[in-house]
Amino acid sequence: KCRTGPMDIVFVIDSSRSVRPFEFETMRRFMIDIIGSLDVGPNATRVGVIQYSSQVQNIFSLKTFFTWADMEKAINSIVPLAQGTMTGLAIQYAMNVAFTVQEGARPLHKKIPRIAIIVTDGRPQDRVTEVATHARDAGIEIYAVGIQRADMSSLRAMASPPLEEHVFLVESFELIQQFGKQFQDKLCGVDMCMERDHGCQHSCVSTPGSFYCECNPGYQLSVDGKTCSPIDACADGRHGCEHQCVSARGSYSCRCRAGYYLNQDKRTCTMIDYCSFGNHSCQHECVSLPAGHRCRCRSGFTLQPDGKSCRATDLCNGVDHGCEFKCVTGEGSYRCVCPEGQQLQADGKACSRCGAGHVDLVMVIDGSKSVRPQNFELVKQFVNRIVDLLEVSPHGTRVGLVQYSSRVRTEFPLNKYHSADEIKAAVMKVEYMEKGTMTGLALKHMVEHSFSELEGARPLSHNIPRIGLVFTDGRSQDDISEWARRAKESGIVMFAVGVGKAVEEELRAIASEPVEQHFSYSADFTTMTHLVENFKLNICPEEGRGETEIRSPCECEALVQFQTNTVAILQSLTERNILWARSLAQMTARLEALEKQIAHKK
Repeated sequence: KCRTGPMDIVFVIDSSRSVRPFEFETMRRFMIDIIGSLDVGPNATRVGVIQYSSQVQNIFSLKTFFTWADMEKAINSIVPLAQGTMTGLAIQYAMNVAFTVQEGARPLHKKIPRIAIIVTDGRPQDRVTEVATHARDAGIEIYAVGIQRADMSSLRAMASPPLEEHVFLVESFELIQQFGKQFQDKLCGVDMCMERDHGCQHSCVSTPGSFYCECNPGYQLSVDGKTCSPIDACADGRHGCEHQCVSARGSYSCRCRAGYYLNQDKRTCTMIDYCSFGNHSCQHECVSLPAGHRCRCRSGFTLQPDGKSCRATDLCNGVDHGCEFKCVTGEGSYRCVCPEGQQLQADGKACSRCGAGHVDLVMVIDGSKSVRPQNFELVKQFVNRIVDLLEVSPHGTRVGLVQYSSRVRTEFPLNKYHSADEIKAAVMKVEYMEKGTMTGLALKHMVEHSFSELEGARPLSHNIPRIGLVFTDGRSQDDISEWARRAKESGIVMFAVGVGKAVEEELRAIASEPVEQHFSYSADFTTMTHLVENFKLNICPEEGRGETEIRSPCECEALVQFQTNTVAILQSLTERNILWARSLAQMTARLEALEKQIAHKK
């Protein structure tokens, strides 16, 4: 066996028609004998075979077989091509295909010799000089073996230097087997690792005329080419370990910090749940820590010196609660309460009598095309002046806004905004819908959705008055009677405001009893001053089955406050609209005069 270390050898065999069948058999024997002298294997010498004539055929590549028996079987199965002699084409194939990493050749940086053994019996029918030069430049060592009729000049053009060691001419096919034994000695040479003091720290690999050092698995060759150092598999940062990477002979493993365990992915870590062991004895809650556990009490409780039991905390005594009347401690919190007959204010601390009563107010405004954009802006200003005089807060007055035309749209529900500034800003962003006037559909939406607890209405049991204000300028295109009745039966105090072509019969049907105090009408948007007359509130809403229930005076005063504020807003808007109307009249007169001048010039 060769003792010179691994090689990548490819036999390039001439199977042109000039090679007779019995002569080809001697070439088979030549290859089998050479391979038999080699130490073949994936980490030793690899062998490939191609045959050529007018074309090139791959018999097996460097990665196909790794035993002598498999290679012998494949060689004995070769069927000669029996055509021309395209030796240059075969060299090109060996360089571009047979000696590629994809076909099993070891990378060049491993310094595994790449050897091509060309066996031919005639003169090439194509050019070989240039392609052979490229192959040698690519790191392929070429042996040229000519038999009988081979052209010596072509052999010399193909072979690597020195030519006396790489060019061979055998007189006949009968002598090729005897030549094979001599060629084995030439190919194998001497074991340079045995002949020299190689100095390799781990192992020496002999090559024809030289040697190189290799390191054991888990080590890498140092710059001096002889000594070896451990490979730090953690150094490149691609290990993916969440906590720590531990390198070991070219590999690595992940390790977790104390108090954590390694997950099944062998990379991530999870903190040990010491509380799950069930021996913590905490009265309320157990909290796991990397080094163990600790006990924690629920909000409103204090951990005792034993570190396990909890005792309730009297927050009213421990904080500056600021309650005007009385502080009541609950589990983990406190709240302020007021004496009977007084209400807790929006700050959650102060108490007051009925002066600033609270309501749930939903305004339903007509956005049909008959209103027109400029008048719709007046309606939005009217809404905002009402909001200015309300105590808007989550615990005080809540305001919702609905616009309708041919369809109904909730602009914002009762629980959307919690301050007057937020509501006013939202009102100014409302876009005019135009189209039809479906007042009945709007009332249905108000009853089913706007005054639902889901959209912010407080439960009827809280005795917070519910007020619906409907603003329209024309006849409804659908029936209103059914949902106007349902609104009032559900405890909503209904106000109806009509402008322009609004129908009095419909307004009366919408308004609560007494009707005269709950509906108003104006001929146009600029003269709405008298609409406020019907907002002089002096009643409380009725509810139940036709019976009048005497309610808290705070509810009555809430309605009074709402209507008084509405009067002030309408008066202010009316005064402003009168000024706008005068300015508009002056501008119209000037435009008419200008038109007359233009017509006169024409």
